[in-house]
Amino acid sequence: MPTEPEPTAWVMPDPATAGDGDLVAVGADLEPGTILAAYRTGLFPMPVEGTLGWWSPEPRGILPLDGLRVSRSLRRACRQFEIRVDTAFEAVLAGCADPSRTGGWITPAVASAYTRLHALGWVHSIEAWADDELAGGLYGVAIGGLFAGESMFHHRTDASKVALVALVELLREGGAALLDIQWTTPHLTSLGAIDVTRPSYLERLAGALPLPLPAVFDHATP
Repeated sequence: MPTEPEPTAWVMPDPATAGDGDLVAVGADLEPGTILAAYRTGLFPMPVEGTLGWWSPEPRGILPLDGLRVSRSLRRACRQFEIRVDTAFEAVLAGCADPSRTGGWITPAVASAYTRLHALGWVHSIEAWADDELAGGLYGVAIGGLFAGESMFHHRTDASKVALVALVELLREGGAALLDIQWTTPHLTSLGAIDVTRPSYLERLAGALPLPLPAVFDHATP
């Protein structure tokens, strides 16, 4: 089971009363208890203009676990990779945080915070391997039946998509209910991602959090 950290000293704002903007609050810290309290409230951290922002997009992007669209070419690609979980978390995080990527937002402070959460058993990597090399992957936060995807990367074509397909399958098998992707993109929409209103997301979140953690994530991290 994941290790519950010390509770946060901060009071998380309620997204339900936060107005229309995606950015709900600024400040606080990146302690494990603060980050987990945010996800349980419906928020997530992301730096903005040199400070720490707490976000609740309106609308919110999710990928329905029964709505994944896998093309023939992607299905073929899935057979070219081996999927592993939590065997190379730091390498996945480094790939996602590559400063040469456009729109990069994973600062050293953010990377350190999620590495701490990984050590506590709350953050996990889904990895696509080929020829015994890490070809791509993603990482995110797992709380009960929620998986909040944070970022993905690839060194080989389709590797990140294959990792996402594997994640959906693992979540289905594990009885999860909600795959949060924060914001939709044309790439994710092509795979079945949709936008939902903030009230709808918060309702789905309330139903997901009490569910058991999928067994694949219920283990001691390396």
